[in-house]
Amino acid sequence: MNNLFSISVIIPTFNRFNYLDRAIKSVLNQTIDVNEIIIVDDGSNDGTSEFINSKYPDIKYIYQQNRGVSAARNVGIAAAQSNWIAFLDSDDEWITNKLKEQITQLKSVPKINFCHSNEIWIRNGVEVKQKITHKKFGGLIFDKCLDKCRISPSTVICKKSLLIKFKGFDEELSICEDYDLWLRISSKNPILYIDKPLIIKYAGHNDQLSNNSEGIEGYHIKSLEKLIEGNFSPDQQSAIRNMLMKKLKIYANGAKKRGKIKTYNKFIKRFYELSFQA
Repeated sequence: MNNLFSISVIIPTFNRFNYLDRAIKSVLNQTIDVNEIIIVDDGSNDGTSEFINSKYPDIKYIYQQNRGVSAARNVGIAAAQSNWIAFLDSDDEWITNKLKEQITQLKSVPKINFCHSNEIWIRNGVEVKQKITHKKFGGLIFDKCLDKCRISPSTVICKKSLLIKFKGFDEELSICEDYDLWLRISSKNPILYIDKPLIIKYAGHNDQLSNNSEGIEGYHIKSLEKLIEGNFSPDQQSAIRNMLMKKLKIYANGAKKRGKIKTYNKFIKRFYELSFQA
């Protein structure tokens, strides 16, 4: 691997001993070598430390008290010695030519510093067909990423300097931290998208963050509330506001149907506040 594309792979993990070996092997089995693999253990108590130290002593292993996936990834970014960062969630798996495919295409567009790809979804051992609403994009994709997270962390390779510039993952967001960071990055940068499945994304196990009882949309709203005062163009500010209002109304109506009147009142009030400001 030449210095132009030195790559650090960051794998955050928390009590994922049963999946971690598969993830690590998918990096080691790549058709090109990486410069380093960094495991950031977010407080596991399932034998992860002993497993890594005995089976993979050459991997850079960092243990921290449980602070969440955002903090774990940020610790990995800070520790990385390479100029490109590739993320891999500990329950996912890379296709063997993942990095080679991405680097080959990045070399053809040297001004682009962020690349993601399509993916295969496996839920409870069965492949799931992605819906049209989950379509992914490349180019200037900010507006297309407001409704949902369209970039899976395990598909991403990007310049470390880009992550530093945008201050990494928001550690206040326990869910949708990727949605938040990708919006910030895509608001100022073109994104390379490879329409090939280069990872296998597994779902269905009980410890997934997306199973959080508050729901994904609630965290989308948290992120959009934070972003609405951010450094965006007037058109982007308008798009953020419109999406926030849309999600507030949907979330409020959902709460009303479930009989959660206090929640309904809170979110519908915020919806009308934004309506009057428009």
